[in-house]
Amino acid sequence: MAENVNPATIQDQEDAKVTAGRARAMLPAADLPDKVHTWPYLVRAEFIAGCILMLVLTVWSITVDAPMEDPANPTKTPNPSKAPWYFLGLQEMLVYFDPWIAGVLLPSLIIVGLMVIPYVDINPKGNGYYTWTERKFAIGTFTIGVFFRGPGWNLFMPWDYWDPHKVVPLTNIDLPYFLGIRSEMGAMLLGAILVGGWLVGVPGAVWQWKKDSPVLKQLGMLRYGIVATLFMIMSGVLVKMSLRLLFNIKYILVIPNILNI
Repeated sequence: MAENVNPATIQDQEDAKVTAGRARAMLPAADLPDKVHTWPYLVRAEFIAGCILMLVLTVWSITVDAPMEDPANPTKTPNPSKAPWYFLGLQEMLVYFDPWIAGVLLPSLIIVGLMVIPYVDINPKGNGYYTWTERKFAIGTFTIGVFFRGPGWNLFMPWDYWDPHKVVPLTNIDLPYFLGIRSEMGAMLLGAILVGGWLVGVPGAVWQWKKDSPVLKQLGMLRYGIVATLFMIMSGVLVKMSLRLLFNIKYILVIPNILNI
């Protein structure tokens, strides 16, 4: 037998939810509850975001010409030949590093870093969501690969014509040569000092300077060493990219037939 439900009761419950939601919106940020119901707060925000995204994609698909190309030909590589969006960051790294570093070492460090994050991360900020504020580097490399790389993997502005015959003359030089060092041994020594100082000297100096701070005490020396090493490698990638784009610097450390960084 069907249960008799009073519509007035349902209306009263909905009014109570609306009143509670408005009261919560008036509270200062410090007094807001740690948890809220998925419905309607999360679902409503996601629905609005989905509508906006659909509108942007619809306008983009109408205004940007994307005609069907010829069937795939294994004897003819398209130019530019781009990886899927989730690999564009690694493909971009090939511009700045040797293939074994960009294709083997850096991805391995990414995997290792993801594995150790639960053991070294003491800050829950950014967990569970993917935003520009928390993921500037990852989203930035995707953006460069999607919008600014054209034929020959040259840099193009989004409004530029993709000329497949464009040739960009680049005179790439190593950092020691840029600084005036001409001997091979001197260049290796300077490169080793710069790379070693970046990976070991800077984190060690920060540890000695801030080891009594609450954050470093909570981390401890071992976890700090792991976090600092991964952070300096990630920052070093940005430094290497900046040197190449601004000064056409190819390598910082050159050990012939062994290692080029």
